[in-house]
Amino acid sequence: MPRKLVIQIPCLNEAETLPVTLKDLPREVDGFDVVEWLVIDDGSSDDTAKVAREHGANHVLQLEHNQGLARAFMAGLECALKLGADVIVNTDADNQYSAKYIPDLVRPIVAKEALIVVGTRPVSEIEHFSPAKKVLQKLGSWVVKIVSGTKVEDAPSGFRAIHRDAAIRLNVFNGYTYTLETIIQAGRKGIPIVSVPVDVNPYLRPSRLISSIPVYIQRSVLTMLRIFVIYKPLRFFMMLALVLAVPAIFFIGRFLIFYAMGNGQGHIQSLVIAVGLLAISFILAVGGILADLVATNRLLLEDIRMRTLRAEIDAASRSDPNWQAERPNG
Repeated sequence: MPRKLVIQIPCLNEAETLPVTLKDLPREVDGFDVVEWLVIDDGSSDDTAKVAREHGANHVLQLEHNQGLARAFMAGLECALKLGADVIVNTDADNQYSAKYIPDLVRPIVAKEALIVVGTRPVSEIEHFSPAKKVLQKLGSWVVKIVSGTKVEDAPSGFRAIHRDAAIRLNVFNGYTYTLETIIQAGRKGIPIVSVPVDVNPYLRPSRLISSIPVYIQRSVLTMLRIFVIYKPLRFFMMLALVLAVPAIFFIGRFLIFYAMGNGQGHIQSLVIAVGLLAISFILAVGGILADLVATNRLLLEDIRMRTLRAEIDAASRSDPNWQAERPNG
């Protein structure tokens, strides 16, 4: 049975909104003996760390410089694990997510029905979301479903609960956002993951991740492409190779038809184009094979990281007699 819950909040210059967020966080949650708050200060230039301490944060992790939301999220996970967390809840510092749903978020983990739970927002009903953002949110969720094989309805949601055993196995490569990639990893690694409906709070401030809709669209598209390249490299490059191979075959057939009709010399350009497309197609196919081998090597590195992190957690447990987390399985 999980005993310690750590609620983590990645922050960047959140001195104004953080008190509102912390005010709503629970100190007691069914299924846990201890609930602690962890604030990750991602190189803020304001008094975020001071405000966090003044408003009840049990732990404040200050990064030396701004490293981005994804790295702050991962730094928080590792810190929470070393603090003895059995379950970690991640929420935003702008109070976007309603803290009253935290018990709902952790319930499937307490009931041993899942190791990761993602809060599904009513995206279509959120007034301050632009039409473009709503479409991209849904597109991102669809891409994640295809790549991961999961059924998470709101993949970009950062409101989620993560069991210790799952947190140890997660590793984010994308410096922009952690939301999509962690779900894909869960699906590919066979980590049980479910969704629960949650609501959002009134709008407090503009998103820090979205400076403008064009920039958001660009980053979202690049993130989705990067996901395919990293997690489905063979399929991605083979699809590109096929896209080029099909017209190449067409041009070869066109040349052969004219050649059979005795008019091949005047259509030699079709053959030249076909050879060029086939050459590029072959290069892409070889690139896909190499990328797939790199992906396999990355899995080995992730396993090494997981074992190293477990050793660090064990070391923390030995050095702190009050460390209460259960040892991970395996």
